[in-house]
Amino acid sequence: MAGKKPIPTRGVVSTRLTHLDERGRIRMVDVGDKAVTRREAIARGEVRMAPATLQAIIGGKLKKGEALAAARIAGIIAAKRTHEMIPLCHQIALEVVEVDFEPDAANSVLQIQARAVTDARTGVEMEALVAVSAAALTIYDMAKAIDRAMEIGAIRLVAKSGGRQG
Repeated sequence: MAGKKPIPTRGVVSTRLTHLDERGRIRMVDVGDKAVTRREAIARGEVRMAPATLQAIIGGKLKKGEALAAARIAGIIAAKRTHEMIPLCHQIALEVVEVDFEPDAANSVLQIQARAVTDARTGVEMEALVAVSAAALTIYDMAKAIDRAMEIGAIRLVAKSGGRQG
């Protein structure tokens, strides 16, 4: 998966929950005073499956059609609608959403990567994560007729840049 070198995010723990006000009530974070900066996030996930399922997906041999194209479109659309699915996310204009796939035949896994970019006051981590999730679910939906034992997993943020903590 081409792109920038991932920025490690493990071990970064905040002691303050930004979606709670001083009285412990849920709130949407006020980003009005933040600077508009270029922000980017990369997320990854995977779908584990039978070897024949992976070959059918890669070869475009599924009865439902071209799974990778459908999953790419699903990921892009999901990223654009993240604010409608995740209650406290801000609606942001996305400059770029990319969804890429890398088959790992040796382990019978389809790796998924999503990259989201914006110029905004808030980050795009959730958009990248939602894109990966929707792409993985679409792969499952497209191939479930031949493999109901598929497993979706390892969805995580692998890099972010821009903003105060990026």
